[in-house]
Amino acid sequence: MDIRNSRRKEYALLLSIWTLQSFTATHVKLEKIADSTRKNRAEANRIKLAEKDRIPTDVKYYNPRVTYDGLHWWLSVGVEAYEHITSASNEGIGIDIGIKSLAVCSNSTVYENINKTKEIKRLKKKKRRLQRSISRKYIKNKEGESYCKTNNIVKSEKELLKLNHRLTDIRHNHIHQVTTEIVKQKPSFIVTEDLNVKGMMKNKHLSQAIQEQCLAEFISLIEYKSYWNGIEYIRADRYYPSSKLCHICKTVKEDLMLKDRTYKCEYCKNTIDRDLQAALNLRDYGEQLLGVV
Repeated sequence: MDIRNSRRKEYALLLSIWTLQSFTATHVKLEKIADSTRKNRAEANRIKLAEKDRIPTDVKYYNPRVTYDGLHWWLSVGVEAYEHITSASNEGIGIDIGIKSLAVCSNSTVYENINKTKEIKRLKKKKRRLQRSISRKYIKNKEGESYCKTNNIVKSEKELLKLNHRLTDIRHNHIHQVTTEIVKQKPSFIVTEDLNVKGMMKNKHLSQAIQEQCLAEFISLIEYKSYWNGIEYIRADRYYPSSKLCHICKTVKEDLMLKDRTYKCEYCKNTIDRDLQAALNLRDYGEQLLGVV
């Protein structure tokens, strides 16, 4: 939660000694900011929260943390709550995760890549121009072997930080919406690939696209949301040929290239989008593993 207050420098010095006392719908009360019992002094312990009714007030709190990311103050806290797990009744879902589309499900649902939208492209273009502007300012104010950081550079760097936060927030929000929509379908199980993201990042042509797609975070979110909703989560073997395996005749096409977006089987004449077929194969993998008929 974003905490907005003018006394940021004072808070930065007291981060290590803060302790959480209580929450209300609009404020959080921290100890040791002001030790005085006078009303006008003790009021410094009460900090207004940017979001109303975000943290429940009738639960037990665990492990509160106050952090500063260079732009905003954030308060994170764990709460104790009862689990409400419902049994899933629908058929399982296989999810093929990729770069062209964020996710392709076995029920033919496709979730697009948010990085291809006009808003993201506009922000990335603005970011590139701002980075070049900051670089020019550093070179212009160079004094000997050292660089002089002027007030204009500080302002530009703060604007760049806001832009980076904006891009990150849009991507994370999209991933949360997609994973929540998948889990709300209440499938009996969910199967995803065990992607070697670290190894994929070594490809210099695809590393930026993989990083922006946040594939590892997508898998992490779908895993814990499945657990929360009582859905069986399965991570397929890393070497399972989900894209190269024909969904109908189970023949493996070894010469399938990354540029081949349509799968054409030479034996049964099956023609299908390769991502959809991978999702179908992942669903079958889960059914075989769980013994589902």
